[in-house]
Amino acid sequence: MKLYRMWGIFLRYMFAFYHTLDRLADVFFWPTVDLVLWGLTSRFFISSSSNAQMLLGMLISGLVLWIFPWRAQYELGVNLLEDVWNRNLINIFATPVRFREWVMTLLSIGIAKGIISFSFAGMLAYVLYATNIFKLGIYLFPWAVIITLFGWVFGMLVTSAVMSFGTRIQTLAWTSIYIVVPFAAVYYPVSTLPGWAQTVAHYVPASYVFEAMRAAISGHPVPITALLWPTIMSLLYLGISFSVLVASYRKLLQRGLMSVE
Repeated sequence: MKLYRMWGIFLRYMFAFYHTLDRLADVFFWPTVDLVLWGLTSRFFISSSSNAQMLLGMLISGLVLWIFPWRAQYELGVNLLEDVWNRNLINIFATPVRFREWVMTLLSIGIAKGIISFSFAGMLAYVLYATNIFKLGIYLFPWAVIITLFGWVFGMLVTSAVMSFGTRIQTLAWTSIYIVVPFAAVYYPVSTLPGWAQTVAHYVPASYVFEAMRAAISGHPVPITALLWPTIMSLLYLGISFSVLVASYRKLLQRGLMSVE
């Protein structure tokens, strides 16, 4: 792997990011909309909750933290689609850039944009609702790592699907990760789910992160060691999804890069 080639791809996507309004909107507009709508919804519960401010903090913090897996998944799927739409995929791989360098670059872009969007949303949450997610401190780092890994799983699976079936399933790039939201316990505890759904949630690494977040906000932080199992699950899922991605890419090379449409 050559860092200078990865840096070149990184700059290519970041230049497009800075000069395209809809890409800027993805980073700043949607977090603003989510915070405004869900923040107002949260305040609706204030009159019926004895711990109103804590409830508000949990909901807003869940929204802000969810940015990491969303961006991680989004950058892989959507950037591939844009290269397909622009007929640019063959141009990238006609250069010395290797497939794994391309993938690593997109993962890096997801991290960079995730940090930018998270920081912006965190500050906005404090200004609008006096909710300071940054007070959770060092716990944010392992949480962000686990759910980012989890987001990459969906991103790689979506990318594999697009390589195999083309743009007719492109909607998965925006919607796939939301399939797991009910089981990830982003906005409510796992205990509120039906029994069968709780069983599913135990195999969703993100659910452990958001449960730990609520525990920390309520003053009962979960030990870092409790996150070992969701970390192992995330790495296992990531290994499987990367294997599927590599297999899809090899089949695509056999058909020809221009066959994706």
